[in-house]
Order: sequence, then structure tokens, then C-alpha cells
Amino acid sequence: MDIAFQQKMKLITKVSLILFFLMAVAVVVQAQTGSIRGTIKAYNDTSSLLMVHAHLVHTNYGTEVDSNGNYIFENIPYGNYKLELTSPLTEKKHIDIQHASLETTIAEIILKVKVKELEEVTIEGNKESFGVIRLKSVEGTSIYEGKKNEVILMKDINANLATNSTRQIFAKVPGINIWESDAAGIQLGIGVRGLDPNRTSNFNTRQNGYDMTADALGYPESYYSPPAESVERIEVIRGAASLQYGPQFGGMVNYVLKKAPVDKKIQFTNNNTIGSYGLFSTFNSLGGTLKKFSYYTFYQFKTGKGWRPNTSFDVHNAFICLGYKLSSKIGIKVEYTFSNYLNQQPGGLTDAQFEKDPSVSLRSRNWFKSNWNILALNFDYKINSKNTINIRNWAFLGDRSAVGFLSNISRVDNLSSREMIADTYKNIGSEGRYLRKYVLGKQISTLLVGYRYYQGYTTKKQGAAENGNGPTFNFLNPSKLESSDFAFPGKNLAFFTENIFTLSNKLTITPGLRYEFIQTNSKGYYTSSSVLDTIYTNESRSLSREFILVGLGISYYAHKNIELYYNISQNYRGISFTDMRVTSDAYKVDPNLKDETGFNMDLGGRGSIKKWFSYDISVFLLEYN
Repeated sequence: MDIAFQQKMKLITKVSLILFFLMAVAVVVQAQTGSIRGTIKAYNDTSSLLMVHAHLVHTNYGTEVDSNGNYIFENIPYGNYKLELTSPLTEKKHIDIQHASLETTIAEIILKVKVKELEEVTIEGNKESFGVIRLKSVEGTSIYEGKKNEVILMKDINANLATNSTRQIFAKVPGINIWESDAAGIQLGIGVRGLDPNRTSNFNTRQNGYDMTADALGYPESYYSPPAESVERIEVIRGAASLQYGPQFGGMVNYVLKKAPVDKKIQFTNNNTIGSYGLFSTFNSLGGTLKKFSYYTFYQFKTGKGWRPNTSFDVHNAFICLGYKLSSKIGIKVEYTFSNYLNQQPGGLTDAQFEKDPSVSLRSRNWFKSNWNILALNFDYKINSKNTINIRNWAFLGDRSAVGFLSNISRVDNLSSREMIADTYKNIGSEGRYLRKYVLGKQISTLLVGYRYYQGYTTKKQGAAENGNGPTFNFLNPSKLESSDFAFPGKNLAFFTENIFTLSNKLTITPGLRYEFIQTNSKGYYTSSSVLDTIYTNESRSLSREFILVGLGISYYAHKNIELYYNISQNYRGISFTDMRVTSDAYKVDPNLKDETGFNMDLGGRGSIKKWFSYDISVFLLEYN
């Protein structure tokens, strides 16, 4: 009994020692574990914290981050770990951890929200526009926030496109003065705010973003108007456009021509129109896209007579655009525009005669012709969704001539020799823009900086021309003209910047600045008559000036469909020497003409009510010195 009892006691002792040892080990092990806790934040987007998972690499320990960004691991043995934070909305993050205490706290971790630039998607749809819409605050590399503007959508207007009917095309743009000086819309004549509409000389007129006037410095008039059948839209910006497009008082008019269809390799269009007074017009276009290459071209011929005698005309317009996408971000376009027309000009009526019968024409020997050639190169580089560069280069070669009896309107044509005025234009230009979108506070703001270089060379000659009735444009004495012979070279260099500061989702402030350097020159001679002889006077002038224009725009969105806007912008127009050297008893020129200065100011509200009512109510102040 004693032996059996002793063996049992030995067994119990061994088991007890083993249990005691295991319990001691458990206590020691329990003493070598602790918790790991920490907090994370996400840059700009706290909602992404709801899907963050925290994990200790190469272990089974994992947990979800709560809505406040907190996470904790319990009973983690001491040691070195790598913490991994992952989420569908944030970038992956790894943190090395030395865990050697009951509670290890990780410093606050900031996660970056994933940014992925998507390919550009164009969505097209039908919307009632009444034929006129407004420009967005930013389009391409231009800023229009808070500016008085209208966009004429040609597909939505009811107009006679074959005759370029200006009154119909611009009918829904309030405040525009329209002067139609021919029967077929050959020349564009519009003005705003009381400014002279003669050949739109107070606007900066453009086609696809580049100049199409004769000479922006010496002779800023438009003898060419793109065929309405070729135009996709017309952008009209009032005087506040001066900071981006030049200092002129009127603003800017930009004809945006149709583009090559992206979904067709070849598309041909033919429009033919027959009308009263011998009108015939044919418009033909061809365009398409072949992978990275696109093309669009048109030709228009128009002929006819107006409702008055001596108003016949022949018009030829042609255009070609070739585009190539070097990549998804870089594209180039080359464009060439040709315009040539001959127009017989009626006239010879005094005010009293016009009131009696405006259909009469007393002059049958007056003719006008114009020849326009514009070559343009456009470069677009969309660096990313925030940064865009555009560079436009253009060259212009053109001429215009007027021949006839050009004396005072009260004098009857004596059927003697006629007089001719002949101009030639050679100019080049380059305009570059860089647009950047950036985050200021919690809002997206936009910065635009750019430059403009322009060099023009205009010649103007006036003298006796061949007699006759037809359109012959030859001087009788080309080597020694009887009236004047001048050259007008000029240069222009400008730098400009505007910035949309988005203070909230309702309020934006857009200040702007433009530095301008202008140099105009003239050299030649003019004549005056004495009792015995004709006196030739040589004249040479040079005028250089530089100045800074400033502007400010404010836009407040009182409602998603109601915008209140205010804009003020300085303006400037340099003296044009070509205006001072017309030798004719029908004109009187003040020899003390000076450069024109002033400003435009707008205050208004615009918006829409559902789909059936759109409005823009504004007042303006134009100071013109």
C-alpha cells in the first residue's frame, strides 16, 4: 500500500510541476503582448476613410478603419512589423513598426487619394438654345468668366445663309448695330455701344482664333466675311475682351468654322441657291477623318445683282484645314483661307435724292475688288487635365482696290478719268496661351498667361486711273501718283494674364492685366495743288508707346440658374496713319488726331427659367476719349 501510494504521489507531483510550468509560461507569454493603435486621415476626401483596411504584413492580424480614421490591433506579441493600409480610393501605404510595449501608438498617417486622368469624353445632345447661348467660364485656353458674351449657333438660327444676311444672323444679339453695305453679305459691318459699324473696325475680328482683318494696327477693317454655310458658331464678346484679345473698344468677334466629321472617312455637302436679282450661290464642302488625320475643305461661288442698278458682284471663297493628332495630348492644324471678290458700287445720291427714291444710282463706273490669303498653324498640347498650351501662328497677304468717280457726293460724274485707291497688306502674327487649373483652398481656380506678337506692313496708293466703265484697276502714272503713295509698317508686342479666383461655389473674382507695346510708322508723299503746279510733300512719322491695361470681373451665382456679373476693363486704340492720308475733297481729317483711350463697364444678371425662357439684362458704361 505504501509503495502504490508513493508512486501515485510522485505522478501527482510530476503533473503538478508540468501544469505549474505551463501556467508560468502562459503568464510570461501574456506579459509579452500589447495593442497597436493609430489614426489616419485622407487628403481632401474624408469619405475615403470608410473603405481603408489595416493589415500587419505576413500575419493574420487585420482590421477595418472606422469612420473617424481610428484602428487598433489587440494582443499582438512584441516584435517588428510592417503596417499596410489599403483602400480602393487611396494610395497604398506601408509603415515600419517596433512593437515593444503594452500599447504602441502610431503617429497620424495621411493617405493620398488616388488620381487617375481619364480620356476626354464628348457628350452630344439636343437642347433648346434659341439660337444663342453663352460661353462657359473656361473654354480651351480662354477665360470668359463674368464677361458679357453671346454665342450664335448657326444650326439653330433661321437665316438666309447663302446671302450671309447679317441682320438675320445677328438678330438675337441685343445691342448690335448692323450696317449692310452690299447685297450679298460680302463685308461684315457690325458695331456695339454706339461705335462705328463700318467694316467692324472697332472689333477684333477672328476666324478660328486668329486675325482675319487687313492690318490690326494700320487698318483694322474686315473686307472678308466667312460664308455662313461654313460657320459652326460665332462668338461675340463685348468690350471686356480687351485684356485677352487686344485693347480695342468693341470687343472680339470670332467665327468658328465647321470641322471634319470624326465618324466618317469622307463626307460631301452641296448647297445651291437661286434667288431674285440674278442670285446664284453654290457651296461645296468635303471632310473626313482617317485615324489620326483629319481634313475639311469648302469652296463657295456667289454671283448676282442687288435691287439697285450698278450692284453686280462675283464672290469666290475657299478654305482647307488639315489636322493631325501626334498623340492623345498633342494636335496640330494647318489652315489656308482664300477670298476674292469683285463688286460694283452704286451711289451718287444726296440725302434729298435718297429720300425721294433710294433705288436710283447715279454712278456706274465705281468698282471694288478684294483679294485675301490667310495661312495659319495651330498647336495644341494638353499636358494633363490641369495644364494646357495653345500656340497660333498666322501670315496674311492681301490687297483691296477701289476705282471710280470718288469725288464729293454732290458732284455729278463728269465721265472723265477715274481715281483709284489701292492697298496691299502683309503681316504675320503669333499668339500663345498657357492655362493652368489649380486648387486654392477647397476650390478650383484658373490661371491664364499669354503673349502676342504682330508685325504689319501696309501700303496705300492713290492716283488717276484708266477711264472707262469696267473694272480695270490700273494707275495712269504708277511711278508718280497724283495723290499719295505711303507705306505703313507697324509692330505690336503684348503680354497678358487673367486669373479666376473661385472663393466659393457661388462667388468668383477675375482680375486681369495686359502690357502693350505699339509702334506705328509712315513714310511716303502726298500732293497738293497750287495755281501753277502740283506740289509733292514727303512725310515720315514714327510713334512708339507702351502702356498697361487692367480689368476686373466679378461673378455671383445667386441660384444655379441665376448669375449676377460685373466687369470693368480699360481700352485703347492707336491712331491709324492710313486714316490720315486719303486725298479727297469728300473727306476732312483732323491733323491733331490722337490715340483713343477709355474703358468699358458692365453690370447685369442672366439666367434661364426651365427650358422656355432665357434672359440677360445688363447696363453698360463706355468712356471713349
